[in-house]
Amino acid sequence: MSDTVLLENREGVSWITINRPDSMNALDPATHEKLRGALQAADVDPDTRAIVLTGAGHKAFCAGGDVKGMVGETSFGGADRVLSVGRDLIDILTRLEKPIIAAVNGVAVGLGATIALMCDITYLADTARIGDRHVNVGLVAGDGGAAIWPMLIGPSRAKEFLMTGRLMPAEEAERIGLVSRSVPAAELLDTVAALAGELAALPPYAVRATKLSINKMMQLQVAQLMDLSLAYEHLSMKSADHQEALQAFLEKRPGTYTGR
Repeated sequence: MSDTVLLENREGVSWITINRPDSMNALDPATHEKLRGALQAADVDPDTRAIVLTGAGHKAFCAGGDVKGMVGETSFGGADRVLSVGRDLIDILTRLEKPIIAAVNGVAVGLGATIALMCDITYLADTARIGDRHVNVGLVAGDGGAAIWPMLIGPSRAKEFLMTGRLMPAEEAERIGLVSRSVPAAELLDTVAALAGELAALPPYAVRATKLSINKMMQLQVAQLMDLSLAYEHLSMKSADHQEALQAFLEKRPGTYTGR
């Protein structure tokens, strides 16, 4: 794999690391593609019984899409695609057979939050924060947030966080059931490694079939909502408010929005 996504097998556990720490592990198109490839490779690796997904460094798990690369962009990555490549990634996460644990070592934002929450088990460092800030850059939460957040915490709470773009600390995320557990930052990787080892030691077919049975509900939710939310996001990418939000972000100033 490229050095922007690391894949390593440790005693039956594939560790996948998003490795762009200088960019808060944000996903540019190339890294997006490599992450999908790493997930697929780990799932078919006969020596892998569990997967761990984390981010490099201590600041970020994944800051979502690369905001700087969005300036001037009004599509999902080319006229040859009908749907966003983000749909491919979400589909892979919901259909992986092997159990996958997210070790959220820092902020998880937007698509980064969706990726973490689509994993089977999500552990956050107690110093981490999680949220979906699509609205803060003038976009609809189209890449899976509208599907997974209501499933985990209910529609009312999901709308509060998705419509405000507010980030929540790990303790609150655990308290309301958004994530599995908040773990002291210094213990996160060891705790996740122990859990992955526990899963890897169990009868593999039983673990995978149990996971897939539960994931059927998630697949139905994604199938029902994703195309619509992606279409709305596509429209929002063409708005003047989106470009104003990006410029305001880069210039570190409040945005001025017109609803257009």
